[in-house]
Amino acid sequence: MPTRRVIYRRRRLAVFALVLVAVMGFGYLAATGLAPVPASAAEISQPVPLTQPAATPQWPSFGTGAIGAVGFPGVLASNGDQAAMPIASITKMVTALVVLEAKPLGADEAGPDITFTDADIELYYKSLAENGSVAPVVSGMVLTQREAFEAMLLPSANNYAASLAVWAYGSESAYLEAANAWLTDHGLTDTVVADTSGISSNSVSSPANLVELAKLVLGSPALAEIVALPTAVLPTIGTVTSTNKLLGTNGVDGIKTGTTDVAGACLLFSTDVQIGDETVTLVGVVLGGDTHTELNDAISALIESVKPGFQNVTLAEKGAVYGSYTTPWGQTTNAVAGEKASALVWSDTPIAGTITARSIQTGALGDAVGDVDFSVGDTDVSVPLVLDAAVTDPGAGWRFTHPGELAAGR
Repeated sequence: MPTRRVIYRRRRLAVFALVLVAVMGFGYLAATGLAPVPASAAEISQPVPLTQPAATPQWPSFGTGAIGAVGFPGVLASNGDQAAMPIASITKMVTALVVLEAKPLGADEAGPDITFTDADIELYYKSLAENGSVAPVVSGMVLTQREAFEAMLLPSANNYAASLAVWAYGSESAYLEAANAWLTDHGLTDTVVADTSGISSNSVSSPANLVELAKLVLGSPALAEIVALPTAVLPTIGTVTSTNKLLGTNGVDGIKTGTTDVAGACLLFSTDVQIGDETVTLVGVVLGGDTHTELNDAISALIESVKPGFQNVTLAEKGAVYGSYTTPWGQTTNAVAGEKASALVWSDTPIAGTITARSIQTGALGDAVGDVDFSVGDTDVSVPLVLDAAVTDPGAGWRFTHPGELAAGR
């Protein structure tokens, strides 16, 4: 029979064992109850290809040209020789922009008065002698700056191009120095002007440069207003009519004709086209036509053929699933687009999407978990990915029965 001491010792050991078990149990419960749950990685669904079919502009069988759009970099499409070549009276758009550098003119503004003198009459006769287009001028007459611009641009009067350049810069040579510096500053390195009107075949540009020049013209509210005018009534001169007979056809609202024996029939044009809910301003040029009638018909066909090349592409619909999560304790949720995104694209502009989604442990409905990044040509569009359902803690029951998963998640 055990002695009292043995019995006491056994009881102490039993109590110690019970306490140890209780401590260990408490520690286990605390460890499993407080341990971070394992993270769940997203199973990704890559975006479907979105690149559109290539457009096929209907280019004329003659000459050379290029077309672009405001807000779109560079040239959308081109045809024929893209080297610098004579541009005839399109040169006057350089004159207009460079004169505005020295003498700014805002939208709907008349600008300062200009008094014409005998020197301007001499410029008139000089233009006549060069077989250039002119508009009447009388010594002592006064036109506002806007009216003088209308006399230069609508009937394409060479003498008014020279008069305005001298008015703004003091002499034609000073103007030409400023104009060629301005062209360089604006990256129009294929363009050189040798005169104010383009009667010289040494005033040249490339189709790509002329597309950029057209964008600059439309960026000037005053010039955009003037080149859209079919006619204007001017003091002393009377009614002047635009040489651009395509105005009002196919939405054409500018910009400038040009005609010489060397350059042929030329037109720098602009027009607004509707693509869904968006308006796209096309700018383009065709050089080297035989007649302006032929040229205008070709440009009308070109504009119509370009319109279908624009597409408003849906990049992501709100709620579209791009990934999913399944937790070790059986909950599931999706990574979905948090918003709709679209892009207006031209032709077969490459569109590619890349998904990044982080691993999650828990998360609330709508929590951001990553992005879908689309490259649309040179533009990047990012769409946030969010959870479409909450991921909650698995609870004590799962925690206490899955110590291995909890340990692996640390």
